[in-house]
Amino acid sequence: MRQAEFDSEGSLIRWTEVPGAGPARVYVHGLGAASTVYYAHIAARPELAGRRALFVDLPGHGISDRPAGFGYTLEDHAAALAAALDGADVTGAELVAHSMGGAVAVVLAHRRPDLVSRLVLVEANLDPYPPGTTGDSGIAAYEEGDFVENGGHARVLEKVGASWAATMRLADPRALHRTALALRRGTVPTMRRILTGLAVDRVYLQGELSGELPGAQALEATGVRVVAVPGAGHNIMFDNPDVLAAVLAGTH
Repeated sequence: MRQAEFDSEGSLIRWTEVPGAGPARVYVHGLGAASTVYYAHIAARPELAGRRALFVDLPGHGISDRPAGFGYTLEDHAAALAAALDGADVTGAELVAHSMGGAVAVVLAHRRPDLVSRLVLVEANLDPYPPGTTGDSGIAAYEEGDFVENGGHARVLEKVGASWAATMRLADPRALHRTALALRRGTVPTMRRILTGLAVDRVYLQGELSGELPGAQALEATGVRVVAVPGAGHNIMFDNPDVLAAVLAGTH
């Protein structure tokens, strides 16, 4: 396990690492998740062997610190991720980023293009979303105090199901709430607009069971390769790991 400071209070973002050749492949989880849980089985596949791999837990999640005074905006998470990559002496990385982590990865690629050579976005959040839509998880419907102190966190854990709850219960409730609000707000310009303007190699994976990706043709017109993944929902790395591994290996 390695770590780097990400704020003025000395809070630490942490990651586990597998040594190998560059460019490094950096795995970034979604809201209420943890990178090793979601990606270790992907990185261990023989077609991906030999590459340096970092499994980063964003602030408030997994093994990273969870400062109460941190904002947990998408920009804040991107700055913390940059601190981790700088601390690991990583440049020109391939970022494999899921859901909320994909939004963070897009912001990072925009702000620190030296750190990113390729984005593999797995059902990443590209747009702000209104209450009650897919991916909300119900967290942002609560006021922060109600979520953290008055049972909202426990009610959401019951709602999201056993698999997601297993990692969500490891995340800090305040961090979850602030991050969920940040996803609802999105960025200015939007993550989608930022993505279309990036010069790096960009791939977007959309689970077939999640429906067609809105605006897919417009994304493809700007050079984003959109891959529909058969038999998969939001968690493509679990539902169809073969396709994700093939995209990373360059055989799909």
